[in-house]
Amino acid sequence: MRLELQVESGELRSLQGWLRGDPEARRSAAVGVRGGASGPGEMGGVLDVLELVTGNGWSAASFVLAVAAWRQSRPRRPRVEIRRGETVIVLVEGSGEEVERAVRALEAVGGGEGEDGDR
Repeated sequence: MRLELQVESGELRSLQGWLRGDPEARRSAAVGVRGGASGPGEMGGVLDVLELVTGNGWSAASFVLAVAAWRQSRPRRPRVEIRRGETVIVLVEGSGEEVERAVRALEAVGGGEGEDGDR
């Protein structure tokens, strides 16, 4: 499964480091940053996106909990947008309900690890 994450406030590299340090994420996902041109009305010339390519053993719950824990560690909890195809999940509050909704949404669009050959 391929996921893309966008983080406000220039915190993308911090999240990348956090996920690379998380044993579960490190074992089951490749984490990298890719850049792209920003869209009309967006600030800056380049918009960075954190890309995760998950494999066997990937857990939506572990992933969302790792992102939520990272957000809790930040002085100003940045908004995180997770994309899987047309599905967009936004983490803003950090509440248990928000985390549960995110896990359910990722599990619904995942259907299984590494589907459609995009591992």
